[in-house]
Amino acid sequence: MADRLVSNFKQLASEVNLQDRDFQIAIASIIFNPTFWNIAARTEYNTHLLTKLAFNKPKFGCYLLALTIFSLGLFRDYLYEKALKNQVSSVLLADPVFRYLGIASFLFGNVLVLSSMWKLGITGTYLGDYFGILMEDRVTSFPFNIDNNPMYNGSTLCFLGTGLYYGKPAGIFASLVVYLMYQVALKFEEPFTAKIYAKREAEREQKKKKSL
Repeated sequence: MADRLVSNFKQLASEVNLQDRDFQIAIASIIFNPTFWNIAARTEYNTHLLTKLAFNKPKFGCYLLALTIFSLGLFRDYLYEKALKNQVSSVLLADPVFRYLGIASFLFGNVLVLSSMWKLGITGTYLGDYFGILMEDRVTSFPFNIDNNPMYNGSTLCFLGTGLYYGKPAGIFASLVVYLMYQVALKFEEPFTAKIYAKREAEREQKKKKSL
C-alpha cells in the first residue's frame, strides 16, 4: 500500500510541467499577491500612505487597497486557469470521484470565502485594522466557529477544487503553494494584528484611569 502511494505521488509529481511559462507566471502571481498586500498594509500602518492618497480618509484608503487586492486576485485566478490548460491531465485523477471532490472542494471553499466576507465586511476583510478601522468584537459565528482562517483556507480549497475537477496534478501543486504562502502571510499578519488590538485596549485602559 505504501509503495503504491509513493509510486502514485512520484507519477503525479512527474506530470507537473514546471518549465511551462504560463505555469511559472501563475505561481509567481500566487507568491506575489500575499507578499504585496502585507507590504502595502504595513506601509499604510507606518506611513498612512494610502490614507493620504485617499484624501486623508482611512476608509477610502482601505477601499482602494481592497479594490487592488480583489483585482489582483481575479488576475491571479485567470493566470491559474490559463496555466492549467497547458498541463497534463493525469490518468490517476481520471476517476469521476475526483471530479466530484473538485466540485465539492470548490463550492465549500467559496462558502468559506463569501461567508467570511459577509461577516467581516470590506474593511474587516481587507486589512482595515492597518488603517485604524478596528472591529469592536471578534467574530466567532460561522464560518469562524469551524475555521480560524476561512478566507485563506477557502481560497486554497477553490484552487484545489479546480485542479481536481480538471484532473491536473499541476493544480494540486499550485494549491500547495497557495497554502504555504498563506501560512507564511499568517505568520506576519496574526501577531501584528494582535499588536494593533492590544494597543487599542491599552489606550482604552489609559483613558479609563484618567477619567477616574
